[in-house]
Amino acid sequence: MLLPPPQIAAGAVPASPVELVMNATTVTQVVLIVLACLSLLSWGIIFGVWRALGRASGAATRFSREFDRAQRLDEAGALAKRSAPNALSRLFLRAMHFVSDARVANQQIRELATPAGGDTPPATTMSGSQIETLHLLLDTEAANERDRLGRFLPWLATIGSVSPLIGLLGTVLGVIEAFLGIATKGSGNLAAVAPGVGEALTATAAALIVAIPATFGYNIFASRLNQFDGMLESFGTSVIALLVREGRI
Repeated sequence: MLLPPPQIAAGAVPASPVELVMNATTVTQVVLIVLACLSLLSWGIIFGVWRALGRASGAATRFSREFDRAQRLDEAGALAKRSAPNALSRLFLRAMHFVSDARVANQQIRELATPAGGDTPPATTMSGSQIETLHLLLDTEAANERDRLGRFLPWLATIGSVSPLIGLLGTVLGVIEAFLGIATKGSGNLAAVAPGVGEALTATAAALIVAIPATFGYNIFASRLNQFDGMLESFGTSVIALLVREGRI
């Protein structure tokens, strides 16, 4: 004679968390599926940002060390062209293009202002407004690099803050359904209440499992991104100092 399965023999009381989830109501299972999707998205973003930020920081650090050893602007320009593309080299080349264009424009203005047959005055440094524009350009380029690396961080913040609310919603709906079942069956003993309450609490537990890594990841990457932004700002100052030393501005 075949014996019934353990869960049936025990009055359909789940014997493990897996059975509790498998036998959960439709509302709880939907909430758990949503949280599972958010968890996969969160871990994908964490690994993606970790890899991109690590590569960007490593390449920028190596370029900054070599840039500090450059004595002349020509050496720095050759370094930026032969090195692997990175945030600092793009920042430097963008500044050099602006300085070159500004000097050409200034020279053309001086030639137009020179009387016919007269000697063209020698090239002068950039004006105050052009130097201020260069500062703004470097700040804009640094902000673009930061935004490019951190474009997915708001998703981590959203997942970290929304997941507990989704889990709480699943718990509340599960408790309501459990009490409705108790009222329908007319039984209020612990054996009748415990499975429904335990099932409802699985949504909160799953939400915390999703939210905690997302919150940790967001805070860690936001701090590293701030450090990278500080590196870009310091490099912009170094570029302007090198241009001043070479008499370009």
